[in-house]
Amino acid sequence: MTIRDASAEWQGTLKEGSGRLRLGSGEFEGAYSFPSRFENGPGTNPEELIAAAHAGCFSMALSAILGREGHIPGSIRTIAKVHLGGTTAGPTITRIELETEATVPGLSSEDFERLAQSAKATCLVSRALAGVAAITLKASLTDH
Repeated sequence: MTIRDASAEWQGTLKEGSGRLRLGSGEFEGAYSFPSRFENGPGTNPEELIAAAHAGCFSMALSAILGREGHIPGSIRTIAKVHLGGTTAGPTITRIELETEATVPGLSSEDFERLAQSAKATCLVSRALAGVAAITLKASLTDH
């Protein structure tokens, strides 16, 4: 079994404090704060890291599904937008929008859409985020 880790350190109160997020691999470390999470302040936030994880996982899942169908993608680019909103339970990830664009020679738009929807349903991060009310997908093929 593979185990991945990351850590967070927080100092101070919720609104005036600050922290650092670190990936266990050492490939990323960044500051986060109340303004970077709930406003538009500088730094990163957990939701941005979830977006990166989801975009990366989805792209790899789509590549695997395309390969199983005999289609080798030239490129796959995915953007994940994590929406943080207020609910009666407090701040909640209310929606995730995936937008993917790929170059896949010889594949119809209809088949690409079907395979992309399959990748959305089976990607490890999509399954881990199953409690999110809505995960949408916009998929398009490109010529380059």
